[in-house]
Amino acid sequence: MRQAEITAIVERTANLVEEHYVFPEVAGRLAVLLADQLAAGRYADTPDPRTLGETVTTDLQSLNGDRHLRLKHHDEPLPDRDQDPDDERIIRLSASTMGGIAQVRCLDGNVGLLEIQPHLFPPQLAGDHLAAALRLCADTDALLLDLRENVGGSPDMVALICGWLFEEPTLLHTMYDRTGEPVRQSWSAAYLPVPRYAPDKPVHVLTSRRTFSGAEELAYDLQQSGRATVVGERTGGGAHPRIGFRAHAHLEVTIPIARPVHPISGTNWEGTGVRPDIETPAADALTVAHRAVLARRPESATAPRPR
Repeated sequence: MRQAEITAIVERTANLVEEHYVFPEVAGRLAVLLADQLAAGRYADTPDPRTLGETVTTDLQSLNGDRHLRLKHHDEPLPDRDQDPDDERIIRLSASTMGGIAQVRCLDGNVGLLEIQPHLFPPQLAGDHLAAALRLCADTDALLLDLRENVGGSPDMVALICGWLFEEPTLLHTMYDRTGEPVRQSWSAAYLPVPRYAPDKPVHVLTSRRTFSGAEELAYDLQQSGRATVVGERTGGGAHPRIGFRAHAHLEVTIPIARPVHPISGTNWEGTGVRPDIETPAADALTVAHRAVLARRPESATAPRPR
């Protein structure tokens, strides 16, 4: 990469972070840090955009570890658009993964398994797919919601799923902007195209270290309300919603612009992740959760290992 190109990318990244990052004090320090590193030659002679993205991301996350704050590399060229340059890829990914509905099964004991990955796509892209999956799970006696390979997604899809599992509309979080002002409340969906899942039916959410962002929100909301038991590994710890800006044909600056506050905990899962109620390696979470559900029934025997 040419030095002039590197300088332009780093300077644009620093300016965008300073202008938009949810914590203004940290934003100012990061802008100075990037400028100092640029002047010191840290980014000089960077061979390609991927390497530059990785190096700048390391510096962006060096102050508070915010994993949503990145100079993100894309293999495919980004559209020549300033904001949200990744939207077309998300649309294509939703279409090619059946809206993220990776698996719907009925396990032994009439236990439903619903796996959603790689994203919780927005309802306008995947709402029909989700509704079809929820209809298939409607008559099960318990539900295992597998988010082990889900790396995030739409708060509106989180609200839709919570609406299916909660008995009535429930406040999920209040979003605060960089000035500390509340800007939006998120509630579980009041209306769904399918009947709600009975509130006395047990729900277990399966997690891994890869579970991130919007998928963590879903696990956190259900856990905090007491509606679900979380089984698996502690999640990645990314709570802040972000927006994206194009900095190069293959580089996107992703910047968190707000922070959610849950009405029960008074905080969120940023940096800590969602702590499982039943901790177990992610590879074993399905078996452990299935056994836990069946063990609650007097007539149950040891559950076979789901395949």
